[in-house]
Amino acid sequence: MDLKNIASLSFFLPEIILSVTILLLIVLDLLARSKDVIGPIAAIGCVIALIVTFDLYSAEPGLLFHRMIVLDRFSLFFKIFALSATILTIWMSLGNNEIKQVHQGEFYALLLTCALGIFFMASASNLLMAYLSLELVSLTSYVLTGFLPHNRRSSEAALKYLIYGGVASGTMIYGMSWIFGMAGSLDYATIQTALAQEGINKAALFIAFIFIMAGFGYKIAFVPFHMWSPDVYQGAPTPFTAFLSVASNAAGIAIMIRFFYPGVSRMVPGGDWSVVSGVEWPHVLLFVSMITMTLGNLCALNQKNLKRMLAYSGIAHAGYMLMGLAVLTNDGLSAILFYVVVYLIMNLGAFLVVGMVANVTGDEEIESYRGLAWRGAALPAACLAIFLFSLTGLPPFAGFIGKFFLFAAVLKQGGAFVMLAVVAILNSVISLYYYARVVKTMFLDTPEPTDKAVSVAANNFALLIPLTVLTVVLGVYFSPLAQFTSQSLRFFVK
Repeated sequence: MDLKNIASLSFFLPEIILSVTILLLIVLDLLARSKDVIGPIAAIGCVIALIVTFDLYSAEPGLLFHRMIVLDRFSLFFKIFALSATILTIWMSLGNNEIKQVHQGEFYALLLTCALGIFFMASASNLLMAYLSLELVSLTSYVLTGFLPHNRRSSEAALKYLIYGGVASGTMIYGMSWIFGMAGSLDYATIQTALAQEGINKAALFIAFIFIMAGFGYKIAFVPFHMWSPDVYQGAPTPFTAFLSVASNAAGIAIMIRFFYPGVSRMVPGGDWSVVSGVEWPHVLLFVSMITMTLGNLCALNQKNLKRMLAYSGIAHAGYMLMGLAVLTNDGLSAILFYVVVYLIMNLGAFLVVGMVANVTGDEEIESYRGLAWRGAALPAACLAIFLFSLTGLPPFAGFIGKFFLFAAVLKQGGAFVMLAVVAILNSVISLYYYARVVKTMFLDTPEPTDKAVSVAANNFALLIPLTVLTVVLGVYFSPLAQFTSQSLRFFVK
C-alpha cells in the first residue's frame, strides 16, 4: 500500500485527534475561567487517540503521504507507548505543585505536541521526516524544560539542553546530507538499494553513520551525548522529567531502529538482519553500549540529588537497551521493546514518588527521604523500593525479566557479545549500591524532628498502586507483554 495525501488521511486519525486536542487546549487556556479542566481534557484527547490507534492494528500496512511515513505494527507500538506515557504524565501533573505555578494550557499543549513528534519519529520512512520529527520533539522539550517561572536552575537546564541539542542536530543533518549525496534519495527504501551497490565509499559511509548516531544518540542520552541529561532532569518540572526519562529514550530508540534496520540493513532468511553496506556499525554500538552503561552507573554512585541519580541511571539503562540494537536480531529488538515498556512503568513510578515528596518538602535531595517510611509515607516508600529494585534488575520484578531478555539475546550471539553481557551484569551489580542506598535512607535512617510528614493525595495513590502492581506482576506473568512486543516487530519494507 503506497498512498497519496488524501487517501492517507483515514490512517492518520490518531495524529489528527492529537492535533485537534492541542488546538482545543490553546483555545481553552484563553477562554476558560477555570484552568482545572485543561489537564483532564488533554487526557481525554489522548485516550481517544489511543483507542483509535488500537483500531489501526487491523489496517493493512503501507506507506502514507507520498512515502514520507509508514504505517505498520512497529510505528503503532510506539504511538501507543507515547500516548500511554503522556496520559500518565498528565495524571502526575494534576496534583503537582510545580505545574500549578505555570500556564497549564501551554504546558499540556506542548506536552501533546512532543508526543505528536514521537509519533512521526517512530513512523518516518524518509530522512527529511526523521529530522523534522526529531526537531519537533526537541524544540518542545527545550521549552518544557525551562517552564518553571523565576527558577534559574530550570532556565539553565533549558539553555544547556538547547545548546547540546543544536550541536547534535546539526551534526546529524550533516551526516544525512552525506547519505543523500551517496544514495541520491532521502527515502529509506531507495537508500537501502543504493547502499547495496558496488562503489560506495565505505569510509565516507561510516563517518555519515557516526554523524547520524550523534543526533539520535542525544535523544537516547548515550555517551558521549549524555552531558545534558543530569542538569535537565534536575531543572525541569518533575512530571516532565518523568516523561522525558522514558519518552525521549523510546523516541530515540524508535528512530534508530527504523533507520538502522529497515533503512540500511536487510532481513535475511530466518528473520534476522545483516548490514547491506559492509560498514560494521553494530560494532560501534557494542562499544558505545559498554561505555554508556558503565559511565552512567559509576557517575550515579556519588549523587546526592535523587533526580540527578535517576538521570545517570537513565544513561545506564540507555546502554542496556543499546545491547539489543547491536546484535542485529529480532530477539534483540523484541527485548528492547519489552524493556521500553517495563522501564516506562518503573521509572514513572519512581518519579511519581519523587514528585509526591517534593510537593511536601520542596526538596529532591536524598537526605530529604530520611526515615520516609516513618513519616506517614510507608506506602510510597515501599513502592519506591520496589521500583528501584526493579530498575536494578532483581527478581521477581519486571526489570529482571526485561534484562533477562536483553542478556539472553546478547549471549545467543556468542563471541564478543559475551563480553558485552558480562559488562552489563557487572553494571547491574554496581547499580544495586546506589538504589539500595535510597532504600536504606527511607527505612533505616532516623528522621529528624524538623522532617515533615508526607501524605498521599488520592489521585497520586490511584496511580501509584497500579504502577507498583504492574512492576510486580510483569515480573511473574510476562508472556502477554512479550507476545505483544514480538508481534510489534512487523516492519513494512518495500
